[in-house]
Amino acid sequence: MRLLALVLSLFFAVSAGAQELAPDELVRKVTTDVLDSIKADKQLQAGDRKKALALAEQKILPHVDFHEAALLAMGKSWYTATPAQQVQVVNEFRSMLVRIYSNAIDVYRGQTLKVMPVRLAPGATEVTVRNQYLSEGRPPVPVEYSMRKTPEGWKIYDIAVEGVSLVLTYRAEFDNITRTSGVAGLIKRLQEKNA
Repeated sequence: MRLLALVLSLFFAVSAGAQELAPDELVRKVTTDVLDSIKADKQLQAGDRKKALALAEQKILPHVDFHEAALLAMGKSWYTATPAQQVQVVNEFRSMLVRIYSNAIDVYRGQTLKVMPVRLAPGATEVTVRNQYLSEGRPPVPVEYSMRKTPEGWKIYDIAVEGVSLVLTYRAEFDNITRTSGVAGLIKRLQEKNA
């Protein structure tokens, strides 16, 4: 899970102007921006949680489609939730991922990213960007970002690390909770995790 959080953090740090970039170029720029931020900040390197949270809020979160990610993570249960519950789930899911991202910042030291070129069909609104995270002395870690084009630009809604999907991982957990405790139980569980 820590590697997954690392991958999420690297992906999302980019300036607002980068939204015009192709998905693979966006991933490359985001990664460079985050790694440069970490290299330049001794407090981030030392694990300063406040700084890591600020970095996540500023550079990561604007590039995540939390609504789509929460919808996919909930699966069929999404459609049994009231609109107010859906908003609560998205907000709690966002808070949980912020915590994961900020806890993973220190893992990035010494890593590089190799972004594979994307073949994007004209007018395509969904794409998978394939990458490899490289650390000296270790085998490459394959990572795939599932992205979709939104009015605000390309946004990520799922990540698979070594073939394990973030959304599908949470879907199993969320499904178990909603089956036994309903959507209200899921919201309560997410609130407890975020407390």
